[in-house]
Amino acid sequence: MQTLSEFFNANGPLASVIPEFRPREGQIRMAEAVFAAMQSAQNLVVEAGTGTGKTYAYLVPALLCAKRVIISTGTRHLQDQLYHRDLPVLAQSLGRPVKVALLKGRANYLCDQRLQQALANPNLPGLERKDARLLQDIEQWSQRTTRGDIAELGSIPESDPIWATVTSTKDNCLGQACPHYQRCHLLNARRDAQAASVVVVNHHLLLADLAMKEEGFGELLPGVDAVVVDEAHQFADTAAQFFGLKFTTRSLLNLFKDTRLELTRLGRFDSSGDQQLWSLESRFLQCRQYLELGRERVDWEQVPTVFLDEWGDWVADLMSWATSLEQQALAEPDLKALTRRARGLADTANQLYNVNLSTGLQWIERTEPGYSVEFAPFEVADRLESHRQAHPKSWIYTSATLAMGNDFSHFCQRIGVQSVTTLNVESPFDFNRQARLVVPTDIVDPTDPRHTTQVLEKSWPLVESARGRTFFLFTSFRALNQASVWVRERLKQERLPWLMLVQGDAPRDALIRQFRQDGQAILLGTASFWEGVDVRGEALSVVIIDKLPFQSPDDPMFKARLKGLELQGLDGFRHLQIPQAVLALKQGMGRLIRDTDDYGVVLVGDRRLKTKGYGKQILKALPPMPMVESVSEAQAFLIDHLSFNDTAGHGS
Repeated sequence: MQTLSEFFNANGPLASVIPEFRPREGQIRMAEAVFAAMQSAQNLVVEAGTGTGKTYAYLVPALLCAKRVIISTGTRHLQDQLYHRDLPVLAQSLGRPVKVALLKGRANYLCDQRLQQALANPNLPGLERKDARLLQDIEQWSQRTTRGDIAELGSIPESDPIWATVTSTKDNCLGQACPHYQRCHLLNARRDAQAASVVVVNHHLLLADLAMKEEGFGELLPGVDAVVVDEAHQFADTAAQFFGLKFTTRSLLNLFKDTRLELTRLGRFDSSGDQQLWSLESRFLQCRQYLELGRERVDWEQVPTVFLDEWGDWVADLMSWATSLEQQALAEPDLKALTRRARGLADTANQLYNVNLSTGLQWIERTEPGYSVEFAPFEVADRLESHRQAHPKSWIYTSATLAMGNDFSHFCQRIGVQSVTTLNVESPFDFNRQARLVVPTDIVDPTDPRHTTQVLEKSWPLVESARGRTFFLFTSFRALNQASVWVRERLKQERLPWLMLVQGDAPRDALIRQFRQDGQAILLGTASFWEGVDVRGEALSVVIIDKLPFQSPDDPMFKARLKGLELQGLDGFRHLQIPQAVLALKQGMGRLIRDTDDYGVVLVGDRRLKTKGYGKQILKALPPMPMVESVSEAQAFLIDHLSFNDTAGHGS
């Protein structure tokens, strides 16, 4: 077998299949650390700076270690990229086939039984006229697909509601009683995963498998030797959502709708049953009137007593109804799936009503037309650690943003890992040569209503010098909306031809694709645009960040973590808000330099980086971009280094 250094050598297998492959010292260091952890069943945490090549640095050891490995990603998009692009390239470099599998959650696979039901009942409630055409497209695709992965049918977005009609849930799946059981796409995907050496999953599916829940079917982890968690900075937040509880109006109304349909199909639905459902539904919705109408979210301790009394009585009646449905299922086996679903929803409502508030935060959020009741645990570290102990093996966590400088304690504490080796692989990019950071101090504080406008005015000369080619990243939708009006008006006033793209105008991937193809566009985004966006070359030359990305203390998941720290006697700002802001800011700044030939400027419109004591702490943890004192200096840097300025007589 070839050594890792030989594999990553300039004349090695990777170089033979990847054009312009260049050995990277950091990539080899990471690959060797990953391989050693896999061989010794040790835990490893790796921060791999932008440009390290971390994907191959863990995939190559996974293929060479002669062990079974799970790769877990933050998104299904990254799953597809690993399975369809990266792993085939590595298999080619090995010169031999590799047994790999892609496994997603149940909702990602076509259910032939549900499709046939939808085709046979085109007038089902919830199906619109346009859905008939989509169903025909899905039926045609079903005849040629071998995997049934809905991502294959690119003409219908994965977010389209039609998919819920032709995919199954654990509640409506017929299991072995299904007439299509033998060619079930989900079952085949699970069989492939059982037989593969490398299985690509996502964080939610991994957590389901950890907890032995049906979504992950609890059979992967016992048979593998190592788990690699990529985009690991998202893992604790995903776990907090996974281990929480949620009861929504939509889940209840969907259950009642399906109950009516199923009982009618079986000839067991009568007027008394209908009246019982309508009573439960109306009483649930009536509880909403007892909430304070002026507030979108109310902590459980502040919920009016009258709501708690009414909701408690309603939960008891829901539990009784679920029990009566179970009794019907004794004489009607076809009702078993529906009764499992009803029991699960009723148990969730009961847990929420009787929750132990010393273990987490609970709240009610008003929605249209109803409300949701949710619970988030204060911390997930203990649960993650107990699950890891139940599955002892090598656990490897990696991301571009895990550490404060060289300090990994914040991340390790969040996921509950104690005995661990850490490695910080710095980016191979020469930030001193390729980038500049500017932090204007003549801008009002971020709390001032004038702040967004002043950031836009201060940064606009950079946009002009780059001739568009800019990302504006905001920490709130309010600022994003205000900025989109300002930028649109400015482009119109100055008759500038640059394309403006705004989050929400089109799907995220479509906006990024347009940005790359146009080459001179301006993109305004928040939230998901701060990470996972890779635009190389001069198409992205300026990144404007409106302010330090401190998490809103009103966010319930974040609020739960803050309260958990307070109960431990710890300062939430120091132990949570600052580390989280650093990691998010590193993600945002990481959009700029994506290759060795990239040049650009980052402007952070938050003077607290220079005026507050914690600002210095944050600056030390950021990519080592030289800071310039003024926007004009940053302009000069752009003019000197962007190639299109050479033809204008500005070249260096």
